[in-house]
Amino acid sequence: MDFGFGAEDEVFRGEVREWLAGHVDGAQDRRVWERTLGKSGWIGLGWPEGGYGNRTATLTQQVVWAEEYARSGAPARSGHIGEKLLAPTLLAHGSDEQKARFLPPVAAGEELWCQGYSEPGAGSDLAGVRTRATRVEDGTYRISGQKIWTSLAHEADWCFVLARTDPESRRHHGLSFLLVPMDQPGRIEVRPIRQMTGTSEFNEVFFDGAHARAEHVVGGEGRGWQVAMSLLGFERGVSTLAQQVGFAEELTRVVQAAARTGAVSDPVVRALLVRQWAELRTMRWNALRTLGGSGDAGASSVAKLLWAGWHQRLGELAMLVRGAEATVGPGDWSPSSPYELDALQHLFLFSRADTVYGGSDQIQRTIIAERVLGLPREPKGVV
Repeated sequence: MDFGFGAEDEVFRGEVREWLAGHVDGAQDRRVWERTLGKSGWIGLGWPEGGYGNRTATLTQQVVWAEEYARSGAPARSGHIGEKLLAPTLLAHGSDEQKARFLPPVAAGEELWCQGYSEPGAGSDLAGVRTRATRVEDGTYRISGQKIWTSLAHEADWCFVLARTDPESRRHHGLSFLLVPMDQPGRIEVRPIRQMTGTSEFNEVFFDGAHARAEHVVGGEGRGWQVAMSLLGFERGVSTLAQQVGFAEELTRVVQAAARTGAVSDPVVRALLVRQWAELRTMRWNALRTLGGSGDAGASSVAKLLWAGWHQRLGELAMLVRGAEATVGPGDWSPSSPYELDALQHLFLFSRADTVYGGSDQIQRTIIAERVLGLPREPKGVV
């Protein structure tokens, strides 16, 4: 494919850089930052025009925005689940009323979302969800069950929940995709999960008779599996290129650490660093090829396999080049703050999960084998 940036894209790049330079400094509160983005129309660049309060941009301009945002040092987004996952799903499957109700607050940065998919017994095997939603006399649904690894649930206003609305159904049948308000004291409990990095981005969420309105079922009752699979297809797109900008910055820090400690003089270490650089360039071109529409049905699974393994190896390399100092934190230990991590230590620990979350490596390989290569389906119950 011929993917390049034209003159209009470069004009747009200048506008983006100027705006970010004037707003990033001092941006601390992530919720306030979302509203700042929304006021200038930067949320929802890939959506069509529809009176939702968003700007529209070409595909190449969306890439420009994503890359410049990553380079600017702007705060991590807390609204990306609503913008990148919920919104495309509503545009594809939602009713006009659902789009009118939910898209403008997302575009304004006013309502934040989380994703209620994984459960303790149904992570990568999403069809095994046990959370139930029962229709009651007033026309609403009552939801009971547990979700886990729910990113940003402690901050979210809403959650899109995959639940079983047909109690007699099995696997991917009888599921529905419901939009559930999180402000339901006594009916929804959020418990942060403390990670070995010391942070708590993920949560357990318990639903005890939480309600959802009947008109907030997306795609119709019983079509949750189709809607959920459609949403997963939106997870990896332009944002992958922004992710790679962050990867490049991490690789630069690893190279700098290798130069500082003298590890770069080791030919094996040099070869590993060059390999990381070359693979990152390959991932970029693969992502651009996929955006151009020439990727196959398993392109997102291939991309996930590539970057997850790459990022894990980078974390391991970050520890290798630092030697013994990698085991010592940057601050003094205290009972109230057991340890601190520097950026490369955080990279190493957090990247251990890369090959598990968002669909494990085993699941991605199964998707490629069955849906792309046409190999026989894996027998159920075989380890």
